[in-house]
Amino acid sequence: MKTLVIVSHPNLQESLNQQFFKEASQSLSITWHHLESVYPSGEINQNDELALLATHERIIFQFPLYWYSAPAHLKIWQDTVLAKASKVLKGKDFGVVVTTGVAEKEYQAGGKEEFTLSEFLRPYQRIAHKFQMNYLPPFVLAQFMYQTSEIRFERLIAYQQYLSLTGKPSLVQRINWFLEQIEKNTHFSEPQKSYLLDGLKEQQEMIEDLTFTLGELKEENE
Repeated sequence: MKTLVIVSHPNLQESLNQQFFKEASQSLSITWHHLESVYPSGEINQNDELALLATHERIIFQFPLYWYSAPAHLKIWQDTVLAKASKVLKGKDFGVVVTTGVAEKEYQAGGKEEFTLSEFLRPYQRIAHKFQMNYLPPFVLAQFMYQTSEIRFERLIAYQQYLSLTGKPSLVQRINWFLEQIEKNTHFSEPQKSYLLDGLKEQQEMIEDLTFTLGELKEENE
């Protein structure tokens, strides 16, 4: 699966969030498409963008939340491209990666922002439905500069899976992803690889057995 990450950020080099994302995606088979770099004047080439969309199976909008919306370049892109994009978008995955300077817990009823991020991102969900796309749960990175190294590593893995795993992956699919990454990693010695692979495969078998058992119980109760 080829993923197109359409990034909109006016100061990409100064953004810790976007540099984190860019580094995390370097080992993946994705196309990183920064709108402000490709179109500094803001004049989007519709034909070029449609051709790019046609060659990818997963489309990701990635941007910082500016006043509950996206930066200007992404809005211009939508106005320019989407009117002609129905044939190249139908049936594909569509996701949103958003960064915020406010803690994620504040985006809820009773929080400082009052509404959830899913509510603020509802227009993108509507775009997905209009073009008969598979809308993925939004990926949120909040207050990156305050996160511990452990949390940053967890978010890095989650981001890589968000870009590369098909559809809305199960736990078994996530384990399979880890198995593939370990197999490809040249930094581990063979004993280390064997130890990690054996442990993950054991967990995978346990999950598959549990899933089978739950399925049988469900059938008995129907």
